Amino acid sequence: MNDLHARFEALHHASELLVLPNAWDAGSARLAQEKGAQAVGTTSAAMAWSCGYPDGSALPEAALLQRVAEIVRATSIPITVDIENGYSDDPEQVAALASKLVEQGVVGINLEDGAGAPGLLVEKISAIHRALAGRPLFINARTDVYLRGMAEGEAAVRMSVERMQAYAAAGASGAFVPCVVQPAEMRAMADAVPLPLNVMWLPGLVGHADLVSAGVRRLSAGPALYVHAWAALAGATEAMLGGALAWPEGAPGYGELNRLFA
Repeated sequence: MNDLHARFEALHHASELLVLPNAWDAGSARLAQEKGAQAVGTTSAAMAWSCGYPDGSALPEAALLQRVAEIVRATSIPITVDIENGYSDDPEQVAALASKLVEQGVVGINLEDGAGAPGLLVEKISAIHRALAGRPLFINARTDVYLRGMAEGEAAVRMSVERMQAYAAAGASGAFVPCVVQPAEMRAMADAVPLPLNVMWLPGLVGHADLVSAGVRRLSAGPALYVHAWAALAGATEAMLGGALAWPEGAPGYGELNRLFA
């Protein structure tokens, strides 16, 4: 566990951008590993959808922990888990969940402020550190200023920076700002916050080299890979119902897939 955590931590400070595919089950996580991902994160939206729940802290804790156990068992690379707002406004309950995930072998979590006051996320981060008592965990603190449209332009940068600085002081390991797309705004955040900056892929986002130039250290997919998989499954299902299903070109066979999980 400590070796995986150290490897994950180092990936945030390497010369190359950490590109983090987001998985929702053991199969998607193992596929990311087979394709060369150095670490994998879960996506709360896709994990909830694949379990039959809406996104937005509706996934039962038991279902989350079961999925995470399956992902950790099927992979050998660092795994970080999106726990939304920790599924509670009680910092001690959030800390208890983080402890369970560490016991499962998880090296990191995403923890968001959402629509709540930033002080609550500060309390949650502090409670997690007390509960872990020195056990390592990469806490990627997410601020939803851009995602929820709380401010725009320079005001959004200022608000995001203020929140991330508070989360850094509480002991966060990384700063995640989904829906920021302008490199100049990313650069301003990276210069002002002493944490590796994480952004989320969106259509039209600049390339990896430009993200690195803007100070970004980590790029995650959010629900994008799940949406791709859903579209492919929808097309294949329609083809089968219409009597026109064909084996996809270059697809693995049964034996190749089965060996991944033997």
